[in-house]
Amino acid sequence: MHLPDGIVPVSMALAGYGASAALAGLALARIRALPDPQGQVPRAAMLTAVFFAASLVAVPVPPASVHLLLAGLMGVLLGWFAVPAILVGLFLQAVLFGHGGITTLGLNAVILGLPALMAHAVWRLAGRRWPDLAGFVAGAGAVLAVLALFVAIVLAGLPVALDPGAERMALGALVLAHLPLALAEGMIVLAVLRLLRRMEPRLLPHG
Repeated sequence: MHLPDGIVPVSMALAGYGASAALAGLALARIRALPDPQGQVPRAAMLTAVFFAASLVAVPVPPASVHLLLAGLMGVLLGWFAVPAILVGLFLQAVLFGHGGITTLGLNAVILGLPALMAHAVWRLAGRRWPDLAGFVAGAGAVLAVLALFVAIVLAGLPVALDPGAERMALGALVLAHLPLALAEGMIVLAVLRLLRRMEPRLLPHG
Protein backbone atom coordinates (compact mmCIF):
# COMPACT_ATOMS: atom_id res chain seq x y z
CA MET A 1 0.00 0.00 0.00
CA HIS A 2 1.15 3.51 -0.69
CA LEU A 3 0.43 6.75 1.14
CA PRO A 4 -0.88 9.23 -1.47
CA ASP A 5 -0.02 12.92 -1.52
CA GLY A 6 -1.98 15.03 0.93
CA ILE A 7 -2.92 12.30 3.40
CA VAL A 8 -0.40 13.38 6.07
CA PRO A 9 0.80 16.83 7.21
CA VAL A 10 3.84 18.38 5.53
CA SER A 11 5.84 17.99 8.74
CA MET A 12 5.29 14.22 8.72
CA ALA A 13 6.17 14.01 5.04
CA LEU A 14 9.43 15.85 5.68
CA ALA A 15 10.19 13.59 8.64
CA GLY A 16 9.59 10.65 6.32
CA TYR A 17 12.23 11.95 3.92
CA GLY A 18 14.67 12.29 6.79
CA ALA A 19 13.93 8.78 8.06
CA SER A 20 14.21 7.24 4.60
CA ALA A 21 17.50 9.04 3.96
CA ALA A 22 18.90 7.67 7.22
CA LEU A 23 17.63 4.18 6.40
CA ALA A 24 19.08 4.30 2.89
CA GLY A 25 22.39 5.60 4.23
CA LEU A 26 22.59 2.74 6.72
CA ALA A 27 21.70 0.21 4.02
CA LEU A 28 24.35 1.55 1.62
CA ALA A 29 26.96 1.43 4.37
CA ARG A 30 26.11 -2.20 5.08
CA ILE A 31 26.16 -2.99 1.35
CA ARG A 32 29.62 -1.45 0.94
CA ALA A 33 30.86 -3.70 3.75
CA LEU A 34 29.82 -6.87 1.88
CA PRO A 35 32.60 -9.02 0.38
CA ASP A 36 31.26 -8.61 -3.19
CA PRO A 37 28.51 -5.98 -3.36
CA GLN A 38 28.75 -5.68 -7.15
CA GLY A 39 27.89 -9.34 -7.53
CA GLN A 40 24.39 -8.76 -6.11
CA VAL A 41 23.53 -5.80 -8.34
CA PRO A 42 21.95 -7.90 -11.15
CA ARG A 43 19.68 -9.68 -8.65
CA ALA A 44 18.73 -6.35 -7.07
CA ALA A 45 17.93 -4.84 -10.48
CA MET A 46 15.77 -7.82 -11.46
CA LEU A 47 13.80 -7.79 -8.23
CA THR A 48 13.37 -4.01 -8.39
CA ALA A 49 11.69 -4.52 -11.78
CA VAL A 50 9.47 -7.27 -10.31
CA PHE A 51 8.51 -5.05 -7.37
CA PHE A 52 7.85 -2.08 -9.67
CA ALA A 53 5.55 -4.04 -11.99
CA ALA A 54 3.76 -6.28 -9.50
CA SER A 55 2.76 -3.59 -7.02
CA LEU A 56 1.31 -1.35 -9.76
CA VAL A 57 -1.72 -3.67 -10.08
CA ALA A 58 -3.93 -2.33 -7.29
CA VAL A 59 -7.52 -2.58 -6.07
CA PRO A 60 -8.67 0.70 -4.44
CA VAL A 61 -9.61 0.34 -0.76
CA PRO A 62 -9.67 3.89 0.68
CA PRO A 63 -7.59 5.42 2.18
CA ALA A 64 -5.14 3.36 0.08
CA SER A 65 -5.28 0.25 -2.11
CA VAL A 66 -4.62 -3.48 -1.99
CA HIS A 67 -1.80 -4.80 -4.13
CA LEU A 68 1.20 -7.07 -3.86
CA LEU A 69 3.77 -5.57 -1.51
CA LEU A 70 6.65 -8.06 -1.91
CA ALA A 71 8.55 -6.49 0.99
CA GLY A 72 9.17 -9.93 2.47
CA LEU A 73 10.44 -11.37 -0.81
CA MET A 74 12.70 -8.36 -1.35
CA GLY A 75 14.08 -8.59 2.17
CA VAL A 76 14.77 -12.32 2.06
CA LEU A 77 16.39 -12.35 -1.39
CA LEU A 78 18.18 -8.98 -1.26
CA GLY A 79 18.96 -8.25 2.37
CA TRP A 80 20.19 -4.67 2.73
CA PHE A 81 19.89 -4.18 -1.03
CA ALA A 82 16.11 -4.25 -0.51
CA VAL A 83 16.10 -0.69 0.86
CA PRO A 84 17.55 1.11 -2.19
CA ALA A 85 15.68 -1.28 -4.50
CA ILE A 86 12.32 -0.42 -2.90
CA LEU A 87 13.17 3.30 -2.90
CA VAL A 88 13.96 3.24 -6.64
CA GLY A 89 10.81 1.24 -7.40
CA LEU A 90 8.60 3.61 -5.42
CA PHE A 91 10.16 6.67 -7.05
CA LEU A 92 9.55 5.32 -10.55
CA GLN A 93 5.97 4.36 -9.69
CA ALA A 94 5.23 7.83 -8.32
CA VAL A 95 6.87 9.72 -11.19
CA LEU A 96 5.75 7.56 -14.12
CA PHE A 97 2.28 6.44 -12.99
CA GLY A 98 1.27 8.61 -10.02
CA HIS A 99 1.15 5.48 -7.85
CA GLY A 100 1.80 6.66 -4.31
CA GLY A 101 3.02 10.21 -3.90
CA ILE A 102 6.07 12.41 -4.28
CA THR A 103 5.62 14.18 -0.96
CA THR A 104 5.06 10.85 0.79
CA LEU A 105 7.86 8.99 -0.99
CA GLY A 106 10.03 9.02 2.13
CA LEU A 107 7.28 7.64 4.33
CA ASN A 108 6.39 4.97 1.80
CA ALA A 109 10.04 3.92 1.60
CA VAL A 110 10.14 3.53 5.39
CA ILE A 111 6.79 1.69 5.49
CA LEU A 112 8.09 -0.93 3.04
CA GLY A 113 11.81 -0.79 3.81
CA LEU A 114 11.67 -1.57 7.51
CA PRO A 115 9.48 -4.69 7.06
CA ALA A 116 11.84 -5.85 4.30
CA LEU A 117 14.74 -5.65 6.75
CA MET A 118 12.62 -7.47 9.32
CA ALA A 119 12.07 -10.27 6.80
CA HIS A 120 15.82 -10.34 6.15
CA ALA A 121 16.43 -10.72 9.89
CA VAL A 122 13.90 -13.57 10.15
CA TRP A 123 15.62 -15.41 7.31
CA ARG A 124 19.09 -14.90 8.78
CA LEU A 125 18.00 -16.16 12.18
CA ALA A 126 15.96 -19.18 11.11
CA GLY A 127 16.43 -19.75 7.39
CA ARG A 128 19.12 -22.40 7.59
CA ARG A 129 17.37 -24.50 10.22
CA TRP A 130 13.70 -23.99 9.28
CA PRO A 131 13.72 -22.63 5.70
CA ASP A 132 10.02 -23.22 4.96
CA LEU A 133 8.80 -21.72 8.22
CA ALA A 134 11.22 -18.80 8.02
CA GLY A 135 10.23 -18.05 4.44
CA PHE A 136 6.51 -18.06 5.19
CA VAL A 137 6.88 -15.97 8.36
CA ALA A 138 9.12 -13.49 6.55
CA GLY A 139 6.62 -13.03 3.71
CA ALA A 140 3.45 -12.88 5.80
CA GLY A 141 5.04 -10.96 8.66
CA ALA A 142 6.32 -8.26 6.32
CA VAL A 143 2.76 -7.57 5.11
CA LEU A 144 1.50 -7.30 8.68
CA ALA A 145 4.40 -4.99 9.59
CA VAL A 146 3.63 -2.76 6.59
CA LEU A 147 -0.01 -2.63 7.71
CA ALA A 148 0.96 -1.67 11.25
CA LEU A 149 3.26 1.14 10.08
CA PHE A 150 0.72 2.42 7.56
CA VAL A 151 -2.13 2.53 10.08
CA ALA A 152 0.05 4.17 12.74
CA ILE A 153 1.18 6.92 10.36
CA VAL A 154 -2.30 7.61 9.01
CA LEU A 155 -3.81 7.79 12.51
CA ALA A 156 -1.00 10.07 13.71
CA GLY A 157 -1.55 12.42 10.77
CA LEU A 158 -5.35 12.64 10.90
CA PRO A 159 -6.54 16.25 10.68
CA VAL A 160 -8.68 17.45 13.58
CA ALA A 161 -11.62 18.22 11.29
CA LEU A 162 -11.82 14.65 9.99
CA ASP A 163 -14.21 12.21 11.63
CA PRO A 164 -11.86 9.78 13.42
CA GLY A 165 -14.55 7.10 13.68
CA ALA A 166 -15.10 7.01 9.92
CA GLU A 167 -11.38 6.95 9.27
CA ARG A 168 -10.85 4.09 11.71
CA MET A 169 -13.61 2.11 9.98
CA ALA A 170 -11.88 2.69 6.64
CA LEU A 171 -8.57 1.57 8.10
CA GLY A 172 -10.24 -1.49 9.58
CA ALA A 173 -11.56 -2.45 6.15
CA LEU A 174 -8.09 -1.94 4.72
CA VAL A 175 -6.56 -4.22 7.35
CA LEU A 176 -9.13 -6.96 6.72
CA ALA A 177 -8.51 -6.72 2.98
CA HIS A 178 -4.79 -7.29 3.53
CA LEU A 179 -5.06 -10.39 5.73
CA PRO A 180 -5.50 -12.75 2.75
CA LEU A 181 -2.61 -10.91 1.10
CA ALA A 182 -0.39 -11.70 4.09
CA LEU A 183 -1.09 -15.42 3.64
CA ALA A 184 -0.55 -15.15 -0.11
CA GLU A 185 2.80 -13.38 0.22
CA GLY A 186 3.93 -15.89 2.82
CA MET A 187 3.20 -18.64 0.30
CA ILE A 188 4.97 -16.70 -2.47
CA VAL A 189 8.20 -16.44 -0.48
CA LEU A 190 7.91 -20.08 0.56
CA ALA A 191 7.40 -21.19 -3.07
CA VAL A 192 10.28 -19.09 -4.40
CA LEU A 193 12.70 -20.42 -1.79
CA ARG A 194 11.62 -24.01 -2.44
CA LEU A 195 12.15 -23.47 -6.17
CA LEU A 196 15.62 -22.06 -5.59
CA ARG A 197 16.55 -24.97 -3.33
CA ARG A 198 15.50 -27.42 -6.02
CA MET A 199 16.71 -25.63 -9.16
CA GLU A 200 19.60 -23.34 -8.20
CA PRO A 201 20.62 -23.58 -4.51
CA ARG A 202 23.62 -21.31 -5.12
CA LEU A 203 21.18 -18.41 -5.45
CA LEU A 204 19.73 -18.94 -1.98
CA PRO A 205 20.45 -16.02 0.36
CA HIS A 206 22.55 -16.89 3.38
CA GLY A 207 23.13 -13.66 5.26
